[in-house]
Amino acid sequence: MRVRAAVATTALLLAALTACGGGDDADAKPKQSVPAAPSEEPSAAQPEKGLKLGTPARTTGDGGTGVLEITPDTVVFTKEGGGETAANGIFVVVTMKDKAMTAVAADEPAPISGGGWKWMAADGEMLDTQGGNAFNVVMDKYNNADPVQPGAYQWRSQVFDLTEAQAKGGTLIYIDGEEKAHRWEMPSTDAGTNVAEVKKQLEF
Repeated sequence: MRVRAAVATTALLLAALTACGGGDDADAKPKQSVPAAPSEEPSAAQPEKGLKLGTPARTTGDGGTGVLEITPDTVVFTKEGGGETAANGIFVVVTMKDKAMTAVAADEPAPISGGGWKWMAADGEMLDTQGGNAFNVVMDKYNNADPVQPGAYQWRSQVFDLTEAQAKGGTLIYIDGEEKAHRWEMPSTDAGTNVAEVKKQLEF
C-alpha cells in the first residue's frame, strides 16, 4: 500500500509540474501584429493647368485634318465695342494667331460641332460666344474664318458677353478637331501685345 501511495503521489507531482510548464506559454505575451500600411488611393484627376496668355498650343484641325498652332495673344475688357453694348455687363475680347503647321490647310472646328472656343468662369460655369450681343462685335483685322493654308497664318478673335463675375479670373478653352481641350488662364484686366490696336478696332 505504501508503494502504491508513493507512486500515486509521484504521478500527481509530475502532472502538476507539467501543468505549470504549459502555463509558461499561456502567460507569455502574444506577439503584436504590425498593422499593414494603408494603401495609397490615387488622387482624383485634376484638370490640366492652363497656359499663360501668349503661349502657343499645337492643335489638331477640324475633322482631324492638319495642325494649327494657336496663340491667344491679347484680351480686352470693354462695355462697348463694334457699335454694340454688352447685354450682360462686359465684353471679353480675345484675339489669337492661327498658324498652319503641316502641308495641308487646317481650320478651327465650328461651334455647332461641339468644338471651338469656350469661356469657363471661376466657379466652373461654361459659356460660349453666342450669349448676349457678343456675336455682333466684329473687327476687320481679326475677322478671318477661312481655312489656314500651309505656311500661312491668320488673326482671329472671339468675343464673350459676360457678367463681371463671370469675366474675372476666367479660363479660355479651345476644343480642337480631336476633341482635346486646350486651356489658357486669362488675366482680369486688359493684357497682351496688341491691346491698343484691338481697342482701336473696337471703335465703331
